Amino acid sequence: CHPCVAMRVPMGSLSLLLALSLLSPRGSAGGSCPPRCVCASNLLSCSQANLSAVPAPLPRFTAVLDLSHNNVTRLRADWAPARLPHLHALLLSHNGLAFVSTEAFTHVPRLRHLDLSSNRLRTLDENLFSDLGELEVLLLYNNEITTVDRTAFENLGRLRKLYLGQNRIARFPLELLREGTRLPQLALLDLSANRLRAVPAGELQALPAWLRDRLYLHNNPLACDCLLFQLLDRGHRRHLSAVVDFQDELRCVLPGAPASVKILALAGQQPLNCSKAQEAVLEAHLGDSVTLGCDSRWQGVHSRHWVTPGGERVLGDGGNGSVVLLANGSLQLRALRPEDAGTYACWVAGPLLNETLYVELLVHNFTLHGPHDTLNTAYTTLVGCILSVVLVLIYLYLTPCRCCCCRGTEKPPAPRDDSINSSVLSTTPNHAGGTGEPCGSHIVSSTGTGQNGRFKGGGTPPLPTRQGPKAQRKVSDPDSVSSVFSDTPIVV
Repeated sequence: CHPCVAMRVPMGSLSLLLALSLLSPRGSAGGSCPPRCVCASNLLSCSQANLSAVPAPLPRFTAVLDLSHNNVTRLRADWAPARLPHLHALLLSHNGLAFVSTEAFTHVPRLRHLDLSSNRLRTLDENLFSDLGELEVLLLYNNEITTVDRTAFENLGRLRKLYLGQNRIARFPLELLREGTRLPQLALLDLSANRLRAVPAGELQALPAWLRDRLYLHNNPLACDCLLFQLLDRGHRRHLSAVVDFQDELRCVLPGAPASVKILALAGQQPLNCSKAQEAVLEAHLGDSVTLGCDSRWQGVHSRHWVTPGGERVLGDGGNGSVVLLANGSLQLRALRPEDAGTYACWVAGPLLNETLYVELLVHNFTLHGPHDTLNTAYTTLVGCILSVVLVLIYLYLTPCRCCCCRGTEKPPAPRDDSINSSVLSTTPNHAGGTGEPCGSHIVSSTGTGQNGRFKGGGTPPLPTRQGPKAQRKVSDPDSVSSVFSDTPIVV
């Protein structure tokens, strides 16, 4: 054989192995890319591949699995026989999926995004998603769902967005929102385009504002009700996107009316003649006792009750020890706690129409407030001023004297004939004899420091003994500024 011919076969095999390694980045250890699928790094796309079942085996390194637009009608428990620890996104939309096993997600515990939209699911069975403790987004819109089991969303502590729009749900799943224990991090709930005829408006009003802003109820055959109007009217005034963006689709049906009407247009219209909700804001602090007023404009009120932010009704027979309904209709809260903050609703049934008043209570997380704060601030300011005055007095009058031996002695006036020699520019002290002799002048050193701490090699010569009126003349200091003047005799 020719040597070149012998080399062709190994080179062709090497090219094939190189192509397979590009399709499967983990090589044979991680598993090969399934047929009719495209693999790119840890992404596995099998969309529009005319699959009737999930391809097997799936590579363990798969992080995103796209099986949309196929014919996978049943998702059994064995679709992933081995654990897929890296899978965080599973897309199964547009498959005609009608059955999902309650054990279908046992081997994908790290799943964060699950898309089951545009299928034929009819029920959400018990504990269907309980294995997905890290799930954040669940898409179930455009199915045929009619019933939702109360435990279908158990253990979904991290779920933030739940899309249930365009289904056949006739009962509002309030258990998903009540008390915030089932789905504590839920920030979006889409129930639009279902078959809801009534919603618990009073309990929805008690929801936090961040959740009311993402509660979508449009395109439902809702029955017109004043509580529903006030719920949406308050959301419209607060510019909640779920109301403002879909105000034309938020419609309801009046009794005996052939067509639906806009819910936000019910104010003052017959036969309901709904009134706009009134609201107030009240601020308090931990441990305080506050009274929430319910000042209705209607006379002859038939009934009145309150609804707390937690959805509890406080009727006319009073409440527990911390929440009491007074005789005039006001609600008294004692020993405020942080969980007492929120929106309180007072429902008043009048002779002509009903009215709802809302009070938003803000509870500040500290106890010093009001007059105590003012007194405390004034006291602190007064003490600060007194301390400042004391420090100034200490500085002025109690500073130690650098020349203690000079206290009580006065320097005699300089002779008249020598006064002209003391220049205002001179910084040299007046070395006069007698009682005006400077402190420490009795110590004479041949070496020492001069003015301003500078070293003077020869020291200051001693004063010569002179007689006559000129005897008190100072010796000029060579470092003094005035020495150029003092050594020159001036005749007047």
